[in-house]
Amino acid sequence: MIRATCFVVVAALALSGCGDKENEQQSSSAASSNTGAASPSTSAAPSSSAPASSAKTSASEETEISIIKAKTKAGDEAAIGIKAPAGWTVMRAPTGPDPHGGKFTLAEATKGLDKQGTLAAHIDTSMGSIYCDLFEKNAPNTVANFVGLARGKRKFWDADKIEWTARSYYDGTTIHRVMPGFMIQGGDHTGTGNGGIGYTMPDEIKPDERADRPGLMFMASRGAGTGESQFFITTRPAPHIDGKFTMFGECSPVGLVDQISRVPSAGKPTFKPATPVVIRGVEVRRLQGGRMKWIPKGTDLTVPSPVPMGRAVQAPGSPLAK
Repeated sequence: MIRATCFVVVAALALSGCGDKENEQQSSSAASSNTGAASPSTSAAPSSSAPASSAKTSASEETEISIIKAKTKAGDEAAIGIKAPAGWTVMRAPTGPDPHGGKFTLAEATKGLDKQGTLAAHIDTSMGSIYCDLFEKNAPNTVANFVGLARGKRKFWDADKIEWTARSYYDGTTIHRVMPGFMIQGGDHTGTGNGGIGYTMPDEIKPDERADRPGLMFMASRGAGTGESQFFITTRPAPHIDGKFTMFGECSPVGLVDQISRVPSAGKPTFKPATPVVIRGVEVRRLQGGRMKWIPKGTDLTVPSPVPMGRAVQAPGSPLAK
């Protein structure tokens, strides 16, 4: 077994910019997923790993050395040190093709679930539960991807294990970007908004869809056809993102989404919460009546009045409420 350290950039690696369109326009970054989505990045406009502002950084501006693991076809391992330009992140690219061949169907994602009813998801966070109806007819591939990752049926590239793996992807991840008056974004296993899963997805944007109300759920991306695992949920109407991101769900209670968006954050460019908001798990079911039948009785479904941006609103009884 070979163990060596080399300070070179190899073809199997890629550099991902930490910046996103949000630095250019706060709302558009919400959609990107790799960097965040909304700017959801992912990147999505909220951003993903979109190297918008970082791409302007000189390649000669090098920062810390990142040590990554690499493996040859024969199974030998090596430690490789990479110096990335300032503002960029070293990403471990897949060493093999997507096991699903870039195709994953809704039938595969929902295998074992009831056949009748609205497809819905329960996102259990450390600040409370969010329930979402999933738009499987309007965005079947996007919904299949989300459900497949949530249920551990869709394999993704695990750069730490250096292999394609299947597990309940969202469990233990975080809401890594919060933008009061706009959205919350999650779905990156690295918690930075810069992580990748080894493949991207085509958009399923409908020309007549509008981000005209709070609680809408979108796939985060860096641009056309770059959706992965990150998603964002709006807290207000957001007409500036119309036609830019795939809408694949609607969530309640909006009040909780709004509260999460107002957790104190680091501000630009990451908008990372100062106190982690953890996604403890995502459960998917088919229910007659959808999410409204899943939401516990007595839950406050009031749509909150606008609150000045920057004000922190903490959920009663949450780990953040002291």
